[in-house]
Amino acid sequence: MIKIPFMDVRQGQEDLRGPIGAAVARVMSSGVYILGPELDGFEREFSSYCGAQHCIGVSSGYDALYLILRGYNIGPGDEVIVPAHCFISLWFTVSAVGAVPIPVEPDPRTLNIDPAKIVEKINSRTKAIVALHIYGQPADMTPLLDVARARGVKVIEDMSQAHGAYYRGRRVGSWGDAAAVDFYPTLNLGAAGDGGAVVTSDNALAERVRSLRNFGAKGKVFGLEIGITSRLGELQASVLRIKLQHLDVWNEIRRKQAVVYQTALEKAPGVIRPEVLNFEGADHVWHRYVIRHPQRDVLARALHTAGIQTMVHYPDPPHFAPPYLRATPGVGGYPITEKMCREVLSLPIGPHLTVPQILQVAQAVSREAHLLQGQNPDPAQVSLSNPKPPTQEVPAPSVPPSLAGIPLPKPPVVNTPDQADNIR
Repeated sequence: MIKIPFMDVRQGQEDLRGPIGAAVARVMSSGVYILGPELDGFEREFSSYCGAQHCIGVSSGYDALYLILRGYNIGPGDEVIVPAHCFISLWFTVSAVGAVPIPVEPDPRTLNIDPAKIVEKINSRTKAIVALHIYGQPADMTPLLDVARARGVKVIEDMSQAHGAYYRGRRVGSWGDAAAVDFYPTLNLGAAGDGGAVVTSDNALAERVRSLRNFGAKGKVFGLEIGITSRLGELQASVLRIKLQHLDVWNEIRRKQAVVYQTALEKAPGVIRPEVLNFEGADHVWHRYVIRHPQRDVLARALHTAGIQTMVHYPDPPHFAPPYLRATPGVGGYPITEKMCREVLSLPIGPHLTVPQILQVAQAVSREAHLLQGQNPDPAQVSLSNPKPPTQEVPAPSVPPSLAGIPLPKPPVVNTPDQADNIR
């Protein structure tokens, strides 16, 4: 039985049941369900939130990146620099336009793409660099942009995991030539289904993406070029408009929970905590709290036994996938990425949890880490439901003074539906 769920996407809907219900009723009674006033309103509000001139709502984050690549005429014969450590859909999108994804290893401190390693991969065929802000921490954009600008290469942000994050005092989404955004329900700003957007201050790109998302149309003239149908619907836009008003509060809850984890796990042996790079004016929004441990699978099984749900983001490197086996070096080709995939473990975090629950998870992780250090790697014996005495005293986590008195979210409904298929 799950006592502490990894997530509960219902929580945000339930907390805003009244406003969301009213917005949905307004849309349904209007008779306008596609390309209407709700989408116009959301596009205006989200572009302003990100500090960009344009937001174009589309059907998914996948479509957003696809349309940006199409908008910049990137296709067969071109190469696009991509993170080696990411969810595979990012690579698929590059392949979908006929271009070749060129992986670059992550900085092991943050797991974001390493700007220092990009230079060796750029050549005359390189047309763009995709900078994914993984787990909610902004990629190091300044050196990345320096490399790109010196070579005339476009920079495309993927801010799907970092809604609301700052880098050097500016929101992500406003740094590159354009940004792809996903609003999958489990993300910090999630719709009630699929949804996405393109964010940009490039007027020409915005105009072309608006055309491409709607059958290549301009006004009422369709088919001026081969487009697709990818429009953020009125219902989803209305839900996102409500949730956007609460995003900063939800992100602040995540930050405070991350402080608890960082403090409580400081002395947990073998546990590598996330490192936050201190860019001036930077801000992590903690879509995921991801630790690393050399015996990740043993640790995850023990936590599951104790009723704590965890996930792995991501278990398999994209270059192991069948479509890319011939074009990449295979096993050992990207050693940092492969090591990360063996070690990363995502712990529960989000507004559906209380600080005492975060402490409970941290204490369980700390206890198990001490047991593993005691030379007992057998998962059948290393169990939180029947643990052996640790070889040293396990320090009990405590709430940091900076969190004293913070408001606690409502406790989640336990035994939630299995969301093990969530990969974002």
